[in-house]
Amino acid sequence: MKINEILKRYSLVPTRYEKNGKANIIDTNNGRYVYKESKIDKEILSYLKSRNFDYMPKFINNIKEDEYQITEYLQDYNIPKEQKILDLIFLVSLLHSKTTHYKEIDLNDYEEIYEDIDGNLDYLYSYYTDIITIIESKVFMSPSEYLLARNISKIYESIDNCKNQLESWHELIKNKRKQRNVVLHGNLNLNHFIRNENSYLISWDKAKIGSPVFDLYKLYRKHVLDFDFEDILNEYELHYPLMEDEKKLLFVLISMPNLIEFEGTEYNMCTKISKEIDILYKSESLTTKTI
Repeated sequence: MKINEILKRYSLVPTRYEKNGKANIIDTNNGRYVYKESKIDKEILSYLKSRNFDYMPKFINNIKEDEYQITEYLQDYNIPKEQKILDLIFLVSLLHSKTTHYKEIDLNDYEEIYEDIDGNLDYLYSYYTDIITIIESKVFMSPSEYLLARNISKIYESIDNCKNQLESWHELIKNKRKQRNVVLHGNLNLNHFIRNENSYLISWDKAKIGSPVFDLYKLYRKHVLDFDFEDILNEYELHYPLMEDEKKLLFVLISMPNLIEFEGTEYNMCTKISKEIDILYKSESLTTKTI
């Protein structure tokens, strides 16, 4: 069905279209709207409404029946990004608080997380060992190879630390009987947060149920070099404190090195390696300050 026919259902006459990523911004005879294919989980949407979490754009159409969504267009105020990220994390704490529920622990779920992380750490160790063996066998290193060789000890140190913290987390959860779950937005970043008279989260296509840790991890990975996450985490925990095992798991996740693939120009490779090393040092600083 064409957009014009869909809009006609709701007595909306389009006058202008503007493409914005996967969404279309449409000017009509009755204001501005956003039109996009709907992938939001309908049960999660109903659950959010039942918990009085209204900090999302209003749907014009029947989202439970349609394969698309039409929402009101929300104007974003131009505020300092440092303030905006704190407003975002406060709203995330509210989302998690309003949707908290507990269920009996399925140890298989935890074992799957443990084995997945442990396997990733083993793979990272093997990968970097192979890379550094090749690099050190060369008579002349490229600038990016030299940069990695100079910092390989930090990568190994991060992997070892993650291994130790993972074992500590594994011991903590062995005696747990209840698991704390929340609605996760699933794709947190500043582009999915709008601040005007009120605060709103948009782009709920990846929303699901899970540990609050995973929203924080996604946000950290997206903006790790943009902000001081100690302040952001403190703001979150002021309203929604993490449990000991949750914080331990979060610190394991954010401390894991990324896999650096050697592809692209020398300049791009040097930039990529420098960025990853900066992230490791920043993660180390955060985890040691807030333990």
